[in-house]
Amino acid sequence: MKIKFKKKRLIYNLVLSTFYIAIGLEKILDFENTRWTKYVFFIIGLIYLISSLLEIRNQYLTIENGTLQKNGFFGYHKKINLKDIIQIKEFAGDYKLITEQTVLKINTELIDPNSLEELYTVLKEFNLPTDKTPFHN
Repeated sequence: MKIKFKKKRLIYNLVLSTFYIAIGLEKILDFENTRWTKYVFFIIGLIYLISSLLEIRNQYLTIENGTLQKNGFFGYHKKINLKDIIQIKEFAGDYKLITEQTVLKINTELIDPNSLEELYTVLKEFNLPTDKTPFHN
């Protein structure tokens, strides 16, 4: 199961990367100025475009085979086993999933509302004591 980014974020990142690439191409095609700094906008735009395409492909969170993986910038992944979660904390709408070795923070403002409901369903399934989870009855 994939927990998706908001579409607004994905579209904004694609537009911004296109903007940087356009500025970079405009500077590169200006033949009067031959400085290396004119390539900076183009390179930033390419990095932003690659990052945006990876976000579209991988999305924010992936839940499969008993693990939760937070997908990050250029293949950086943070992964935890769901069975190892000992506590879930909520602060300002964000969630921290705590295990013995690691803490994984989930920013709920980045998540599509439909996917957020799926995430709540998964997080509510844990049989944690009421003082260890914000999802008590």
